[in-house]
Order: sequence, then C-alpha cells, then structure tokens
Amino acid sequence: MDERTAAPRLKYRLVIFDFDGTLADSFPFFQSVYNGLADKHGLRRIEGDQVGHLRGMGTREIMRYIGMPAWKMPVVSKSFIGMMSENAAGIALFDGVADALRALADAGVMLAVVSSNSEHNVRRVLGPELSSLFAHFECGMSVFGKASRIRKVVKQSKVRAGDALYVGDQGTDAEASAKAGVAFGAVAWGYAPPEVLRAHGPVEEFASVAAMLAICLAVGATGAVGSSSALADTGDVQGGKSGS
Repeated sequence: MDERTAAPRLKYRLVIFDFDGTLADSFPFFQSVYNGLADKHGLRRIEGDQVGHLRGMGTREIMRYIGMPAWKMPVVSKSFIGMMSENAAGIALFDGVADALRALADAGVMLAVVSSNSEHNVRRVLGPELSSLFAHFECGMSVFGKASRIRKVVKQSKVRAGDALYVGDQGTDAEASAKAGVAFGAVAWGYAPPEVLRAHGPVEEFASVAAMLAICLAVGATGAVGSSSALADTGDVQGGKSGS
C-alpha cells in the first residue's frame, strides 16, 4: 500500500485514562464518605464550603491540610476503595464517556487505564462491555506511582511514547505523564479546575468529552510532549463538573 492509499495516521495510537474524575463521576461519592474516613483515620474533616478551596490545591497540599502523612495514605486509600466496591453500582461514568470509548476503539485507538483505584472497582463501574475495549489495566498504585505504570503500558502496547496520551484530572496525573515521557491531556470536568491543570503545561486541554474524542481521533502529527495544547469544545456531549 503506497502513501496515497495508506490509512490516515491518528494523532494518538494509545490513549491511557485515569479513572476517578476522568471517566467516572466518583467525587460525589467521595464527598459523602470522606468525613467518616477522616474520623476513622484521625484526619481533619472537610465541610462543604471548604471543597472549592481544596480543589485549587495540589495533592501534597491537601495531604498537609487534612493532616495525612504519606505513610497513612495507603491505609486510607484501602478503606475508600473498599467502600467504593460496596457502592460501585451507584457510581456513573460522565455523560458521553461510554460512546467516546466505543468510538475510539472502533477507530483503532488502543485504550488503557492507569488508576490508583482497584481494577475490580474500575471494571465494575465500566461494566463488561466497556471493560472489554481496554487492552491494559494498571491499577492500585499510589497516586504518586503512576509514571512507572504508564511506561509499562506504553512498552506493552509496542508504541512510541510520542504516540501515547495520558488523560487525567489532577496535577499528579500531569506529573506522572511528564516523568513517563508521554503527552498529558487535561479534562475540564474532573476534580482540579482547568486553570490549575494549565499550570502543568498539558499538551491537550479538553473542555468536553466531545472535544476529547475529536482531538484523539484527529489525523496528523503525533502529540509529542511540548507541542501546543488545544482547547476545544466540539459537539453537544458535555462532561460533568465533579470528579475525584
């Protein structure tokens, strides 16, 4: 097949997703159980009027604010993951995510999840059909340990790092992408506000789920780290505004 008849090259051959706040609208559930977790593990409680302030903080700042030392994070995370497992049926994907995942898979984009949540919870919320679209699940690590898992997925997928995109909603996702050498796509519907994520220099910025789909299916040069970011909002499918 010569260049005139070759299939168009997608901008990203591999799209790796964070889960909470990116695919799943799990922040309302987290809010509903946090103070119980705080009481159980000796952390500072968070009242409703403090949430907006905390969303502008980085993960390490939040840990200091609630009084959670690094050694306690795995214990608290395990408690939360267990509670989410018991309530997974009540946690939904953001509007448009299911159709976007189907469209990406149909176009030949490889899909993966790298999440600090458990694979069991991720698969429960996605359901069997959508879970089957993903080639790789790397789950259960610390929020600060995603970079090595992203590199692992890229290697297993046999693609260049420049052909991969990690999509997330927090500064730790941006940091992990940079360490792994892949482009970062920041979503506007998750936990951290767009202006906070913009400070990390994302290669892509997604104002809506439809915009994410359009950019990920774009034809052209691959999204190497350091290329210009694209803030787009095409189509009618919008993501929500809450996440974790």
